[in-house]
Amino acid sequence: MRLTAVPMLAVFALAACGERADAPAPTPAEKVATPAPAAVPDVTVVLTAANLRRVCRAGLAAIHGQAIDAIQIDGVDGQVVNASWRAPVDGGRKRGQCRVDAGVVTWKPVDLPTPEQNRWMNQSGDPVVRYVLDGDAITINTTLPDGGTATETYSVAAEQEAR
Repeated sequence: MRLTAVPMLAVFALAACGERADAPAPTPAEKVATPAPAAVPDVTVVLTAANLRRVCRAGLAAIHGQAIDAIQIDGVDGQVVNASWRAPVDGGRKRGQCRVDAGVVTWKPVDLPTPEQNRWMNQSGDPVVRYVLDGDAITINTTLPDGGTATETYSVAAEQEAR
C-alpha cells in the first residue's frame, strides 16, 4: 500500500505544476493591441495630411471590399478624414469617417438610421486594421475577431492624393 501511495502523490504533485487554463484566451484585438516590450522604443509617427488621406482611402477600400478609386475623400477635419463611396446594393452613397492612431486605422459609418450604429469600430468584436506605408504602396493588414487575417496592398501616389 505504501509503495502505491508514493507514486500516486508524485503524479498529483506533477499534475498541479501544469499551466492554468481558467484564464480566457485573448481576443485577436487584444493580441494586436498588446504593447511592445519595454526594450523597444515607442516611436509615434504623425502622418502628413496627404498620407492620412492615402492611408484612409486604402483602409476603407480594404474594409468595404472596394477598389481604391471608388473611395472619395470629401474632406479632412483635423485628424479625421471624411470619405464616401458608391453603395453596392442601391447605387446610393455610403459615408464614413476614418482616423489613424499608432498604426491602426479606425473608421465609423456616418448617416446610419440609429445613432448607436454610427460608432467608431474599435471595440473588442470589431476587426483590427493596421497599415504599412512604403512609398506609394500601402499594405492593409486586417485581423478579424475570429482570428482570421487578410492582407491587401494598394498603390496610391502621394502627388495623386495631394489634389
